[in-house]
Amino acid sequence: MKKAFSLMELMIVIIILGLLAALVMPNLVGKSEEAKRKLVCVQMKSIKQALDSFKLDNGTYPDVEEGLDALAQNPNPEKYPNYSSYSYFEEGIVPKDPWKHPYIFIHTDDGIDLISLGADGKEGGSKENADITYAQCIKQ
Repeated sequence: MKKAFSLMELMIVIIILGLLAALVMPNLVGKSEEAKRKLVCVQMKSIKQALDSFKLDNGTYPDVEEGLDALAQNPNPEKYPNYSSYSYFEEGIVPKDPWKHPYIFIHTDDGIDLISLGADGKEGGSKENADITYAQCIKQ
């Protein structure tokens, strides 16, 4: 006589798995976007440290026109003769935000700020499409 699962036993297992999925799934939905927003703040802090190193070496932050690419390669050896002998980022690559958009670098009255345009890559927006600034990150 062969031993096997009965139809009733299989149905009970399927029902239990369905109940578990119903309890777990609502907690997981939306966590991906939340994790991406947290990653933006981590990357912005890293970029800010690189910008501070750039300023320490050169006496000033790069121009907005030079942008964050100035952290990967010396944009003007005459203007920045004390530029580090190595890139301010490993492998000379400035990170992009989790949605694969470049960070925006601006000068403000208080110094500098970094901006990620969120999931949609456009200015403004709400929820996952909302812009994220370095100033917001350091307040958290």
